[in-house]
Amino acid sequence: MDLSDLRIFQAVVREGGITRAAGRLHRVQSNVTKRVQQLEADLGVPLFLREGKKLIAAPAGRVLLDYADRILALAEEARSAVRNPAPNGLFRLGSMESTAAVRLPAPLSEFGARYPEVTLELRTGNPTDLQAALLAGEIDAALVAEPVADARFDSIIAFDEEPVIVTLQDHPPIDNPGGTPETVIVFEHGCPHRRRLEAWYEGRKEVPARTIELASYHAMLGCVLAGMGAALLPLSVLATFPETHRLKVHHLPQGEDRLRTLLIWRRGMALPNVKALSQILSEPIGT
Repeated sequence: MDLSDLRIFQAVVREGGITRAAGRLHRVQSNVTKRVQQLEADLGVPLFLREGKKLIAAPAGRVLLDYADRILALAEEARSAVRNPAPNGLFRLGSMESTAAVRLPAPLSEFGARYPEVTLELRTGNPTDLQAALLAGEIDAALVAEPVADARFDSIIAFDEEPVIVTLQDHPPIDNPGGTPETVIVFEHGCPHRRRLEAWYEGRKEVPARTIELASYHAMLGCVLAGMGAALLPLSVLATFPETHRLKVHHLPQGEDRLRTLLIWRRGMALPNVKALSQILSEPIGT
């Protein structure tokens, strides 16, 4: 079964018979008849019932017609998208939760203003899951933190973050003796900020006494306020939290205090939507 078979089948249903369908498709009647018979043989079910000189779709034919309409419409959309270099259609973007909450609203607002014909679909997750989704074709591009070692991706630098450790105000400096937090509040495995915090502990040859996993940065900050432990997160996240004045921000040593977020996509497959977002992310803020 190919697109040509589906177009012939669709025409026979719409026109109610072989003769009119052949005329519409500019084919000889015998060719249309043969293709319909081949399609029925391939599927193993009758697709038409005869009422006098007219053919009507059998139950299986009505089911197939629905799929044929959708498949042919999607094929035409794909053909148009390939021929049209302008951003269009559905744009499936993946992002880390912190980036989606803090960094993305402004560039996505600009993207929507410039390209209102594009439908944006956002999916959040950790970098490991987002890279897997990208390779599986489930999304078109993703915003993930370094490192991205897979040679199957192209990338640009989207954001440069400062990760910081956050505690209650009365917590001693983390580099002082006894100042290392015993309990850490983190995202699931695969989160780049969790990896950075684990590396920070490892560099001091220490292990947290307790680890609490949560699913959002604001929930993590709420637990810090409750005295449950310390968290490492992008400094930019604090701008969205109303109780920041009750927290102490501990900056990491030079060399550990930068974490870049990349926009990545399959190598050699920068679709127009991806190119358009890359351009916006590359522009100076406010342009």
